[in-house]
This record gives sequence, C-alpha cells and structure tokens, in this order.
Amino acid sequence: MIVLLKVSQNTDIGLVRELNEDSILCASPDVFVVADGMGGHVAGEVASHIFTATVQRKLSSGYGPLDETGLKYLVVEGNEAILESIREYPERNGMGTTATMLHIEEQTAFWAHVGDSRLYRLRNGVMEKITVDHTYVEELLARGAISIAEAMEHPDRHKLMRAVGVDKDVNVDTGRLEVQAGDVFLLCTDGLTNMVTLQAIQTILEAADCQDKAGALVDVAKAGGGQDNISVIVVEYYEE
Repeated sequence: MIVLLKVSQNTDIGLVRELNEDSILCASPDVFVVADGMGGHVAGEVASHIFTATVQRKLSSGYGPLDETGLKYLVVEGNEAILESIREYPERNGMGTTATMLHIEEQTAFWAHVGDSRLYRLRNGVMEKITVDHTYVEELLARGAISIAEAMEHPDRHKLMRAVGVDKDVNVDTGRLEVQAGDVFLLCTDGLTNMVTLQAIQTILEAADCQDKAGALVDVAKAGGGQDNISVIVVEYYEE
C-alpha cells in the first residue's frame, strides 16, 4: 500500500513583480493544483484565485470521481467561473490562468493540464516531464521549426496557446500514471522552471535532509533572479 509521506507547498511574489498572480491548492482527498494567472493589471490574480476556489468548493461538496474525466470537468467548471466573472465585471476581460492538477488514489495518479505550468515525476533518479507546455514555442519545437537553443531565446517563448478562462470551450490535457514507492511529484509554475535548471531542481528533490523542498525551490528561484511569481507543490510517497 502506498501512503502519503509528505507535502510541501510555497508560493512567492518573487523579486520583480508587484502582484502574486499565482494560486495553489492542496485539498482533500489528495488533490493538488497550481494556477498561474495572466492579465496583469486586468486581474490575473483574480483568475487564478477563482480557479482554485472553484475547485475547492466542488471538492468540498463531494465532487467525484476524480479520474481523468473528473479532473477535466473541474477545469471546465473553473473555466466557466472565470468567464462568469468577466461577464459580471467587463473590466476583467483578458484575464485567464494556467491550471495543472494532480490527484493520487491508491497506486494511480490522475492529472489534468492547461497552459505552461508543469507536472514532473521523479523516479529512481530520473526526472520526467509529464505535461506539455501549451506555448507557441513548444508548437514550433514539435514541428522542428526551431532548435531548443533558439526556443530559449525566442521573443514569443511565453506566449500561451491555451489558458483557462479565455474561451467558452477549453481544451484540457489529461492522463494517468502508476505510482510507485519513492515517487516524488512536482507541480510548479514557470517562475521556477525559467529560473532554475532541471538538474538543480532534481538535486533539491533528492535531498534527504531537506525538510521544506518547496521552500528550498522557491529560494533557489529567487537566488536565480526571481523574475516571476514562483509556486511549487512537492508530493512524496512511500510504501507501508
């Protein structure tokens, strides 16, 4: 039987931004969410908060099941809640959010994803990126139109092709993974991955003496420049 060992979470404004547009959620039963709002002065922080608050409300009402389909429709509910807010407050038009969600049930992990926040799994020394970034540059890479080096410097590298709260119909990626003892899951916004190398992230996740891995990851992102808001959830599992 696989049981939860530890969850650490942290969200930080970073060193440059005036607002923290990120929102995170760790809710029962073992549901984890990171959301990176967009819209700046338009109300990106409102969009991400509406999304996580909607998920929390649905979970509190006994929503289920929480498989791929269930998580997908939680994203759809969050999408509608943001659009409803825009209808009520037209000045919020243009706000939206990424959404990356994880639910672990016994030995299966279910996930749903929109945008460029990320879900990773660390297993036996290997970091695996589970989600695909829904960005213009990622599409160019997939077509072989640019190299990885070119992608790192592309002027449109932060341009999202999908987000929650932008269109009536939201296209949600979903999937499931087997969970093994020793697995570590990382959910994070791009304020972490744009500032910290994957190797440095893995080193922290593997540090047995680190009691607050989410906090340590935020600290290293800020040490690297802290150019964006930084949000991190680390979920560690072991076998009993």
